[in-house]
Amino acid sequence: MGEHHYAVDVVWSGATTDYRSYSRNHEARVPGRPSIPGSADPQFRGDPTRWNPEQLLVAALVECHMLWYLHLCADTGIVVTDYQDAATGVMDDHRFLQVTLHPHVTVTDASRIDAARTLHTEAHHRCFLANSMNFPVTHEPIVIAG
Repeated sequence: MGEHHYAVDVVWSGATTDYRSYSRNHEARVPGRPSIPGSADPQFRGDPTRWNPEQLLVAALVECHMLWYLHLCADTGIVVTDYQDAATGVMDDHRFLQVTLHPHVTVTDASRIDAARTLHTEAHHRCFLANSMNFPVTHEPIVIAG
């Protein structure tokens, strides 16, 4: 499959004259895409209206899992019409301890619910990001027909 390379520019400006006073606001940029307004977590003097790195990490794990899951469903003929995830991450003062995904998936065929639920395990094993973490990434899926 080869190597894949990703480049992101992060831009900040200001003055770090005092720990309490400098802005944590910054932007993550990739040419041709909307920038992502970032900051620190509000507990670390960040702007609560901007994304913080911890939220972005959890979001990236959700997206990676979801994209693999949708791929596997499409390959096996399971039609997904809705996918939502209310993921949670837990940190101590120094690192993430775990992230739990809570995918809630709607499929068209009730007879495929068990198969659709099982595909979450394969999606987890294929997720590049989950495979790169040094903490547990788990999933607790709910699959319904609708």
